[in-house]
Amino acid sequence: MTRKIFRYSFLTGILSLLLCAALFFGLQYRQILDRAYLTLQQETAYVSRGISGSGRDYLEDLKSDKRITWIAADGSVLYDSQTEGLPNQGDLSEVRTALERGAGQATRESGSLGVQMMYYAQRLPDGTVVRLSNPVSVVRSALISVSPVLWALLFVLSISGVLAFRAAQQITLPINEIDLDHPEEIRTYPELAPLVQRIQEQRQTINDQIEALHRRQKEFSTLTDNLHEGFLLVDRDGTVLSANASAQTLVPEIEPGTNLLLLPEGDTKTAVRQALDGRRGESVITRGDRSWQLIASPVYSHEEISGAVLLWMDVTEREQRERLRQEFSANVSHELKTPLTSISGFAELMAGGTVPADKVVEFSEDIHREAKRLITLVEDIIKLSKLDENAGLPDPEDVDLYELSRDVLDSLQNTAGRSGIRLSLEGEHLCFRGVWQLLHEMVNNLCDNAVKYNRPGGSVTVRVFREEGQIALSVADTGIGIPDADQSRVFERFYRVDKSHSRQIGGTGLGLSIVKHGALYHNARIRLQSKPEVGTTVTLLFP
Repeated sequence: MTRKIFRYSFLTGILSLLLCAALFFGLQYRQILDRAYLTLQQETAYVSRGISGSGRDYLEDLKSDKRITWIAADGSVLYDSQTEGLPNQGDLSEVRTALERGAGQATRESGSLGVQMMYYAQRLPDGTVVRLSNPVSVVRSALISVSPVLWALLFVLSISGVLAFRAAQQITLPINEIDLDHPEEIRTYPELAPLVQRIQEQRQTINDQIEALHRRQKEFSTLTDNLHEGFLLVDRDGTVLSANASAQTLVPEIEPGTNLLLLPEGDTKTAVRQALDGRRGESVITRGDRSWQLIASPVYSHEEISGAVLLWMDVTEREQRERLRQEFSANVSHELKTPLTSISGFAELMAGGTVPADKVVEFSEDIHREAKRLITLVEDIIKLSKLDENAGLPDPEDVDLYELSRDVLDSLQNTAGRSGIRLSLEGEHLCFRGVWQLLHEMVNNLCDNAVKYNRPGGSVTVRVFREEGQIALSVADTGIGIPDADQSRVFERFYRVDKSHSRQIGGTGLGLSIVKHGALYHNARIRLQSKPEVGTTVTLLFP
């Protein structure tokens, strides 16, 4: 910047000085030339008077540094102070003008001397012409006499260069010293003040924008880092621009600046490559006991792919539900098929007339038993469906769990009595606000299982009590117990510890699932304690 200002300023000074010098020397040349012609005119006048008085004798006696030529009216040379035998001069411009107008002048190269000459001619009273001439070099010599002016011009030019350089520094130095972080602290000249003010305003605007960007980036980072889902953003080359904590947990090699296309082959690399090719992709991957749906989508800018976004969504529950749905469908089909096959077989034999008369009642009882089992299974499935959707249930009410348990035990007295199982109720009257119908079903299923899987002559004890600020209802039996390996799965639908025994006693495998869903509906917890060949205790803890 300094060099440019100096160069332009100095060139301007040079051009100005050259123009002034040319004008000055041009005027000087014109002035000296005019003065030289005036001198020739004056001297020509003196010589004219001398020739008019003394003729040729005057010319021969005259001592002059000028060339003097006397020319007749017809152009012939009567006398020349430097050359003899000059040709006719009548055609020369200064002579012709003098003969016509009385005086004439001209500047041209002398034919006899071969140098530039100044000529002045004057007509005498007798019609002849006297002409004086002087070399032009005399004018140039006079012009050289003023050459010291050139040295003055060179001096002025040097001074101009120094001043131009200093001026350029004074202009650019404050600009170069401006502190962009604190522009108001620099001392500047008045003309620079608007620029400094503008820089300060721009700096404040930029700082506000940067602060807003940092705030938005922080908000974005906070949002993405707190997402349970994994989030990843890459550019068009596959380089990671942003990744939240969940994504880095799922794919530890992901870090900002990592090129995913250089990683070993895997789900992430395949998804990135597919997205950068312009195709949206989805896949389900498994990490430990969790399932994640990986979604990769291309990002477009001006109809060109500028990057890709990857999102990992936790679909463990969905996958588990789907797996349970498939298992449930398979189990339901199997559970429904068994009694229907029995009913169909018995009915087919009876319809064919191949059943003896004494066996018809027995077959009818079998058909009735299997139909009843089928109805119970369908009812349990409907109950579970309602619990899944929280639909079709009455409004909650205050339920005395002690009285509810008494009612359940009374309904099971006949069944328990056939096996010699003793039923007992202990505890106190405690009320819980819930759905009586669902609570009754839960306690009935627990007590029914306690009777079915008990030993002949065993016991079932229901107890209602308080435990650490909660209402507890426990059902304890002295039955066959549950092995440790099966205790975590007994609340799954259609899961049976001993399938042969369950078939024999007519269980559907849905009783404890109904208990589990009922507990979830009432925000209750289930505690299971069991030991094979000793017995089982299931406790419901109500808030």
